[in-house]
Formats: sequence, structure tokens, C-alpha cells
Amino acid sequence: MSSSAPAPASARPVRVLLVEDDELMRRSFTVALERYGYQMAAAADGLAGLERFRDESFDLLILDVMLPGLDGIGLCRRVRETSLVPVLMMSARGDGLDVVAGLEAGADDYVVKPVDTYVLVARIRSLLRRATYAPAPEPGWTAGDGPSPSEGRSLVFGELTVDTGGMEVFVAGRPVALTPTELKLLLEFAAHPGIVLERHTLLRNVWEYGWDGDSRVVDLCVQRLRRKLGRDRIETVRGFGYKLRR
Repeated sequence: MSSSAPAPASARPVRVLLVEDDELMRRSFTVALERYGYQMAAAADGLAGLERFRDESFDLLILDVMLPGLDGIGLCRRVRETSLVPVLMMSARGDGLDVVAGLEAGADDYVVKPVDTYVLVARIRSLLRRATYAPAPEPGWTAGDGPSPSEGRSLVFGELTVDTGGMEVFVAGRPVALTPTELKLLLEFAAHPGIVLERHTLLRNVWEYGWDGDSRVVDLCVQRLRRKLGRDRIETVRGFGYKLRR
């Protein structure tokens, strides 16, 4: 499974594929995001979007849920068969069915239409930061000290191994492919083993919500991690949040 990660801004602009069937919204989002420096490509239906995704290289996908032919949820599933590229879903309703289905299909985050441009850009920037995430040096470390102690460290929790230097995850020695959001969530748990992390803390540290976000994005991402790592590795502490078992 391949992953698409954005190159530094100095190398090339970030390429975004927008799949939206409403022509006015498609043009509006395209123009608005191009003003922020993103290189935009667009498709009007799910099958056309899938074809463009397969033929070209993108750093991030924005998928409307309600699309003709192949809907956004089905398109997200097809993308996840071959790629870990960040995916942002857009829903006109924002109710439970759309949100849950999109996140279960492998989306990293979602926004509800109509959405202000500054909110959309904030979510895009957050996703791209996750795609290029690296652990911060430990407190007190400076460049003159040599490599950070966090570089190259392997954290072991039973059969689960998290290589924080290589940003790789193994279960019983077998590599596990995680999306950028799944990986950052796991690293957050691995940095606090045995400690209960509340949903709002995870929303702030992983999804970078500066306001109260939808905790369903946390719950669904935890479910996806459990399917990949084993259902018992991340424990639910009812009424509080989740913790990684040592």
C-alpha cells in the first residue's frame, strides 16, 4: 500500500483533488483554495474522480459524500485499497449516517457544507501536517546534543512495536499500514502508555481542533486502529476516553 505525502512548499505546490458534483461549489472551492497556493484538480463524479486519482499524484483528496455513479464513501474505500493519502469528506447534512460511513471508509476528517473557506483551509493544513508528522524532540534537547532521544526509538507493547524514528508500526513482526491520522493517534497513545486520554484531548492533539469537535472522529479512528492492531490493545475507559495497554 502506497502513501502520498506532500513535498516541502519550496519543491512544489500541494496537489489537491476535489470531487464535487455541484458545479458552482466545485468552481468556488477551486478558486478559493488556489488563492491559498494549492494546485487544484477537480472531478464532477466519483468514477471520474477515481480515474484522476489513479492517473495522477495527489497530496490530499476532498470528497463530497453525495456523488453520482460512485458516491464519496465508495470512492474513499477504493482509494484506501491502494493509498494512505489524506482524505477529507464533505457532507451536506453532517448527521450520523454520513459522518460514520465516511470515517469507517477510511476518511481522516470531515466538514459540513456550507463551509467557510478558512475552516476548510484549517482542516486541510491539519491533515497535511499529519502526513508529514515527526515526533518532537524531548524537552531540553538542542541541536548541539546530536540526535534527539526520540529518533530511532522503538516502543514495544506486547506484540505491538512502534518505531518512532522510521514512523513504522509492526504487529508480531509484520508491518502494518496506517493512514497519517491513524499513525499520529497511535503515537499519541504510545507517548502516554497506560494513561487515559480524553476525547477532547485527542481532538486537540491529533486533529488540532481549537474548538469542541465531533468526538465521533476519535471513536471511529480508534475502531480502525483496533482492526489493524488487535482489539484489546486500545482499551475503552467508559465515561473518560481511551488508553493504550502496556
